[in-house]
Amino acid sequence: MLARDWRGGELGVLVAALVLAVAVVSGISAFTTRLQVALEQESHRFLAADRVVRSGREMPAEWLQEGSSRQLQTARLLTFPSMIYAGDESMVLASVKAASSAYPLRGELRYSQEPFGEILTATTGPQPGEVWLDSRLFPLLDVGLGDQVMIGEAEFTVAAAARTEPDQAGSFLGYGPRVLMHYDDIDATEVVQPGSRVEYRQLYASADNAALEDFVDWLEPQLQEGQRLLDVRQGQPGLGDALARAESFLLLAGSLGVVLAGVAIALAARRFSERHNDYVAIMKSLGATSATITRLYGRSLLLLGVAATVTGCALGWSLQAAFFGLFGDQLPIEPGPAGLRPYAIGAATALVCLLSFAWPPLRRLSLASPLRVLRRDMPLEERRTFVDYAVGLAAVSGLMWWYSGDWRLTAGVLAGLAVTVVLGLALALTLLRGGRLVGMSAGSIWRLALAGLQRRGTANALQVVIFAMAIMLLLVLLLVRTSLIDAWQTQLPEDTPNHFMLNIAPQEVGDVEQLLQAENIPAAPLYPMIRGRILSVNGEPLPQTDDKAEGRRQREANFTWSDKLPADNTLVEGDWWPPNSAAEEVSLEQEFAERFGVTVGDRIGFQVGSEPLEATVTSIRTLDWQSFNPNFWLVFPPRLLASYPATFMTSFYLEPEEKPFLNRFIRQFPTVTVVEMDVVVAQVRSIISQVSAAVELVLAVIVAAGALVLVAGVQASVDARMHESSILRALGASRRLVLGGLLIEFAAMGLFAGLLATVAAELSVYILQAQVMGMYYQPSPWVWPIGIGAGTVLIAGLGVFNCRKVVSSPPLSVLREL
Repeated sequence: MLARDWRGGELGVLVAALVLAVAVVSGISAFTTRLQVALEQESHRFLAADRVVRSGREMPAEWLQEGSSRQLQTARLLTFPSMIYAGDESMVLASVKAASSAYPLRGELRYSQEPFGEILTATTGPQPGEVWLDSRLFPLLDVGLGDQVMIGEAEFTVAAAARTEPDQAGSFLGYGPRVLMHYDDIDATEVVQPGSRVEYRQLYASADNAALEDFVDWLEPQLQEGQRLLDVRQGQPGLGDALARAESFLLLAGSLGVVLAGVAIALAARRFSERHNDYVAIMKSLGATSATITRLYGRSLLLLGVAATVTGCALGWSLQAAFFGLFGDQLPIEPGPAGLRPYAIGAATALVCLLSFAWPPLRRLSLASPLRVLRRDMPLEERRTFVDYAVGLAAVSGLMWWYSGDWRLTAGVLAGLAVTVVLGLALALTLLRGGRLVGMSAGSIWRLALAGLQRRGTANALQVVIFAMAIMLLLVLLLVRTSLIDAWQTQLPEDTPNHFMLNIAPQEVGDVEQLLQAENIPAAPLYPMIRGRILSVNGEPLPQTDDKAEGRRQREANFTWSDKLPADNTLVEGDWWPPNSAAEEVSLEQEFAERFGVTVGDRIGFQVGSEPLEATVTSIRTLDWQSFNPNFWLVFPPRLLASYPATFMTSFYLEPEEKPFLNRFIRQFPTVTVVEMDVVVAQVRSIISQVSAAVELVLAVIVAAGALVLVAGVQASVDARMHESSILRALGASRRLVLGGLLIEFAAMGLFAGLLATVAAELSVYILQAQVMGMYYQPSPWVWPIGIGAGTVLIAGLGVFNCRKVVSSPPLSVLREL
């Protein structure tokens, strides 16, 4: 039976839908899995490791020994500020990074054999007794390669010019100019003493992710106050947010692939079963029992499922291989294997969709009456169609949740689908049934088209819903993709600040501003900065320690003051204070307030130096941490903090060719700390560019899948329309009349579907952006003409294309084939 149906073209749509389901789901899953692994590994360059433990005091060496015993790579870092001497008159305050021989575990060190010379890659850092100096230190200290410099009580040989380290922006202690030395030389310098401002880091990495996670589980309970375990999301929050949103998008894309696959199989299976009713009636009239029919179609479906799964998995593998063939050159590392999980998901998708969508209508074929052999007007068995779709929706929802692992993402998509179904059926039935009055006064082509809409009102309404679901899913992906790309481009524009200045004394503020203006260097305003400690909330002392490094506990933070709401800040609750206010008020960043459980009206106790301070929370605001502009958790009125000592900071953008300005600046302001972030900005921009390209590729795949679902939806009703159009042709209707009526009918359905899809897409995108991706939702007026216009044009074009045979073949041959 399968061989005969294949030769007759009966299995084409169903097999194509099954193969499409497996190929799309397995291909996208394999592609996104490999891409996520590659991007995560690439992003670990920002930590120089897979995991990092950071602390202001030395950590137990036993941790490193335990990591080594578990076959993990380990390394140690110590960062501290110190004066570098080259004679009695040449001295510069610099950031010293002492690294063990294994550093870095991820990424690479880059150096040059002369200041600002050709960049080379190093396999290891300086040897004991040697240092690498930032290129800007050579003219400042008036030294060259091979000369001697002093750090504390130890003398070192200048061996190279340090250019970049993978974790160069790991903290503000890593400001430039920089000096690299070997970890074993720390004791000889005698610089690190009790109370020194230092930062210790232990680095861990492993190719075996399971071994790494086991070690993390062993280590976390031993962390104490001030010790924090970092991965790339905590170590580089801006990059972590970008990767998290990209991961959500890829999971969303795969989930929508699951839904589209289920819809395609449902449409194809329904058409296949309808066209087999007469065949089953003939078999039953010749003595076949219902059990025989059930076994026949059950085994046929099993064979189809196995063949389609194997073919779809092979096609899915080819799909992701082709993507990486085009995209792999943009990745600095080779993507790892995807494993068997993507293909298991594809096979499970095929199995669930077959059982939920294909089997119920085929199972009901055994109920076909043998009287259909004599009486073709007997109705088909369709009593459980809506129950079937409910079961299918539940199955697809389960697949989506299993695939994404995020119930909020699944709920966002399902909410849009629910709106499409409920409003779609109501609106479509109303509009389509109301077509009779319009058709009464319309011309012949319009009368024919609107009569067709009226005659098949229920079937057309269901078809409109199916079209709307497919278009809605594509619009959701398009809107989310556009929001992500726009957010990333806004996050890192070309003039993103790439340098910070810290520790600017109050008496230096005017001179620094004048120098920046004289050099035409765009800079943010100079912000005052005071270090303080949060002690209590509403009179209740906060605990000094907490199981979570960022939990509700006493902690130090940087304070600032301002009469105006800072740039990139938005008030979400409360009011800003009036100018020249001396009231005890404070404004908190939203996440900071949530972490401490603080709302507007609460009273917070602080300690600044040795002085206590209390203030009432009068506003809560959000801010853009990814803007590379100065941002603060807490902002106070200026007059409230006027009596406390403060330093100032700012950020500015500097072109690469303007780097010599930093040498002049440091000579004029030797106590000001300059933090160079240009390398970090370039690295973040590179990662985001790669993620954006991946988003575009996945979007293209899902659009192709959605187009195939639209084709399956059109073909679901082609037989009935071909039958009617053939009769019209036999009665003398012209080609223009037949095709014109079909065009208007399908265009009307596409118009309704596009309208419903756009409304539902906006709802889904609101839920996904606000609840899943942590983004701000904004309506997208531009998507309305796209959704409605694309629905109208696509559905009309596909419908006429699939029915073109009725005007190109004799009516008798078409009727016989049907």
